[in-house]
Amino acid sequence: MSSTPTSLSSPENPLLSEAEKLIHRYDGDEQMIFCHGDHREEADNYLAAVDEIQRSLESLTTVDSTSGDRNKMMKTAIEIAMGRLEDEFKNLLNTHTKFIETDWLIELNSSINSRNSLSSRRGVEQFGTDNDTQDYSDEFELQSNLSFDFSGETDSESFNESRAGSRSSTSCYRSTSSIHEIDLVPIEAINDLRNIAERMITAGYTRECFQVYTGIRKSAIESNFHHLKVENLSIGEVQRLKWDVVEDKIKRWIRAANICVRILFASEKRLCEQIFERFDGFEGMDCGADEACFYETVKGFAVQVLNFADAVSIGDRLPHKLFKILDLHDSMSKLVPDIEEVFDSKVAEGIPVHASEIVARLADAARGMLTEFEKCVIEEPSQIPVPGGTVHPFARYVMNYISLISDYKETLVELIVSKPVIVLEPSHPIASELELLDTDNKPPLAVHLIWIILNLLHNLDGKSQYYRDPSLAPLFLMNNRNYIVSKVKRGSLELREMIGDNYLKKLSGKVRQSAMAYQRQTLSRVLGCLRDEGLHVSGSFSSGVSKTLLRERFKSFNTIFADVHRNQVTWSVPDAQLREELRIAVSENLIPAYRSFLGRYRGQIENGRHPELYIKYSVEDIENAVLGFFEPHQNSLQSKRSR
Repeated sequence: MSSTPTSLSSPENPLLSEAEKLIHRYDGDEQMIFCHGDHREEADNYLAAVDEIQRSLESLTTVDSTSGDRNKMMKTAIEIAMGRLEDEFKNLLNTHTKFIETDWLIELNSSINSRNSLSSRRGVEQFGTDNDTQDYSDEFELQSNLSFDFSGETDSESFNESRAGSRSSTSCYRSTSSIHEIDLVPIEAINDLRNIAERMITAGYTRECFQVYTGIRKSAIESNFHHLKVENLSIGEVQRLKWDVVEDKIKRWIRAANICVRILFASEKRLCEQIFERFDGFEGMDCGADEACFYETVKGFAVQVLNFADAVSIGDRLPHKLFKILDLHDSMSKLVPDIEEVFDSKVAEGIPVHASEIVARLADAARGMLTEFEKCVIEEPSQIPVPGGTVHPFARYVMNYISLISDYKETLVELIVSKPVIVLEPSHPIASELELLDTDNKPPLAVHLIWIILNLLHNLDGKSQYYRDPSLAPLFLMNNRNYIVSKVKRGSLELREMIGDNYLKKLSGKVRQSAMAYQRQTLSRVLGCLRDEGLHVSGSFSSGVSKTLLRERFKSFNTIFADVHRNQVTWSVPDAQLREELRIAVSENLIPAYRSFLGRYRGQIENGRHPELYIKYSVEDIENAVLGFFEPHQNSLQSKRSR
């Protein structure tokens, strides 16, 4: 301990003399006195000594000839005291700044969302996850650079926010609608910290006090950021990442940003208020010490959090990014009021302004992505037909995309305020359909969805033309049109309401039209063999039949039906109900015609030579064969001579 210099205080002020002695007595003593227990009285006495010297400095006049020396001695004592108090302040903060368990923060954030009934987005579902989905990635290559992924892109992974480990002893102090402030430092330590801060600020040591405080609290926040995996990435670094990496980071960011703003930043603000409220800040700053200290502590971290969302908002506008952009937009929109509440001082006003600007950019990005998606639906150029006329992966992608759009209806109805810009020649196939739709009375988002479906149908019409078999083209259209209708009917209520029952009826009519076209193409040649026309040469009906022509008819029927069967068993009708209805329709047209033809002319054939060469199938054979349509395992047609 250093020697105590001679006091120049007057005999009339013994308190000042004792105060100076006390300050000097602790100079150089490494043991901290601001701790609980035996040192409580020492801490109170030390603060009283500082107060006494400070009061004397403020009241000192120049009348006394010794005032200059006395002023110097008191200032020296104050400097020593401030050094001591700075160390005590630092020790208190370090001692009581404890790590907050990440699992507990996650659990608390989940409970906040649950208590406030915040609707959770179910996330982007798998594209093409219907039960009948098949992977045709090896069958054909999409000649497109439109960034569509038909292989089943998923975004259903969720973060495990279950409780792990013991709960932190940190307690909740105050909760608002979504902001929860927790005790970062015990109240006993708060009182000491506030008392020390008051003396340092009064003595003009505001900057030193702030430097100690912000340095320690920044380290604490940085530790929490590290465990929450909040990375310090620049905008350029984010934009150079692959999108699947960004997707994962968006999910983590949404969780972490909520924790940072609603718990960590809000609690840091409260701690600053507890220690510095009603104290003056730096000279020239239009705010109090608590506001200045809070902003200085968290501004870098707040910018770090917002930078990621900012980088995503100004990225390219590829359609497959839409739903993550909407997730980010929803999260940011809900977070902005909390940011405004936490950063409500004039010095920090740039933070909520920045957050609001990001929300606006995310909205613009979402609108642009929907427009890009519409262009992709119109322009998707793949020409290689899918095997068996099944549902095209592109149709699955588009309809799953539309279904997900309807899941975000609440958000998109607010964002999509303009109907699609549609410029079509009067002769364009879609133009006439648009005229029949009552789009004037529908919200813009609904018109966009109908416009997408119309363009998808037109695109599929074009793809059907690449099938060589004339029966397979209408089957392909039937499958795809039926899939579109099913997705709308069985999807969300929001999707069905936006599309509307009137348009659904029109779509269902298109399914029936293509089913009828398929039947005509499939059965026309087969049924042509079962006509009476051309068989009669002369005389009566019973005696005027040409056996040669009749044999040719049976042979043609056998050949054509075998060919039809061979094709049909390899074709696909994924919808079980539609598949059964189609088999019944074919049977109802074919079986009676064959039974009647066979009944009229079987006798003429069986009375001749080698009848088995001409009557190869019984009625039961044909019935069983039709039941095997669209079943790949039915790859052979069993035949027997009808008896």
